[in-house]
Amino acid sequence: MNPLFRKPALLAVAALVSMTACAAESAPATRAQAAPAVSAPAKAAAAAPTPLPQAAGAAKHTAPKKPKLEIADITPMGEDSEKVGVGFPIIVTFDRDVRDKATAEAALEVEADKPVEGAWRWVSPRKVIYRTKTYWKPHQKVLFTAHLSQIPGNEAAEDVSRRFAVGTANISVVDTRRHVMKTYRDGKIAKRIAISAGRGGLVRNGVDVYLTTSGTHLTMGKKRVETMTSSWMGVTDPKDPQYYKEEIPWAVRISDSGEYVHQSAGYYQYLGRSNQSHGCVRATPEGARWFYTIAQRGDVVKITGTKRKLDWRNGWSYWQLNWTEWKQGSALGLKMTKKS
Repeated sequence: MNPLFRKPALLAVAALVSMTACAAESAPATRAQAAPAVSAPAKAAAAAPTPLPQAAGAAKHTAPKKPKLEIADITPMGEDSEKVGVGFPIIVTFDRDVRDKATAEAALEVEADKPVEGAWRWVSPRKVIYRTKTYWKPHQKVLFTAHLSQIPGNEAAEDVSRRFAVGTANISVVDTRRHVMKTYRDGKIAKRIAISAGRGGLVRNGVDVYLTTSGTHLTMGKKRVETMTSSWMGVTDPKDPQYYKEEIPWAVRISDSGEYVHQSAGYYQYLGRSNQSHGCVRATPEGARWFYTIAQRGDVVKITGTKRKLDWRNGWSYWQLNWTEWKQGSALGLKMTKKS
């Protein structure tokens, strides 16, 4: 796996239970769990020895106050580790539930070389996401700063910052009816790739999970070879006619529910002609490799032509909400990113 493309944490949303048949063998990696707490007996055994008597009039030393709120994770990585696409979100996860969301949100600042309107949206008690009204301008730097020490009662915390590097504006449009994907780089057509999308025909809980979802996806990660199996639908017996386990090259993830743009595992006769996949966007070997090579996390992949709509909570599909809907999740409302 390319180290610049770590898989993001899943959003715990019930609406994403219906997976596509292109689902990888393992779900996107979740954030590492904290070390287990020390049990009471162990703590007692490790207790400090009885302190020596203190001289009369000696000053008593008090332990410094601990921060009440800190940041556990920021996505994506910084400018030294990766370049991101023009649709990229800033995902901030705090180390505990945030009670006063307005105060915490007011402490978060985004400065861009090329400012655009943006707003935060809370998706859980401890996770907040920043999205812009329009796509970021390409080839610039964006600085995120969390002024944690300015939160009342949290003065002991250290401020946190991260600078992001926005790369080329990669925007791909997948037409599932014409079976073609067109990729534009900085506004100019760079590649036309023959594809085959989801054929449909497997309904689970009222959802045809064999259909590719239509909507604005963002690339979330990529793997040189991804293992894809039928275990997502409970089929694990190799003797079952629906069983499969395949090593798929040049896989670029575009949702949490298992959708990828990847090289077709054979069946090249369908590319550019009909939809035959289990939900992913299959591409030619040359086209899939090229797309994998240029892909950055946060690149835009717009898919059209199917009856299955992409849920905004599925992966990084935040552009599925219009600007008015997005702002409703903010504790403060609209902001303009400042120029750094």
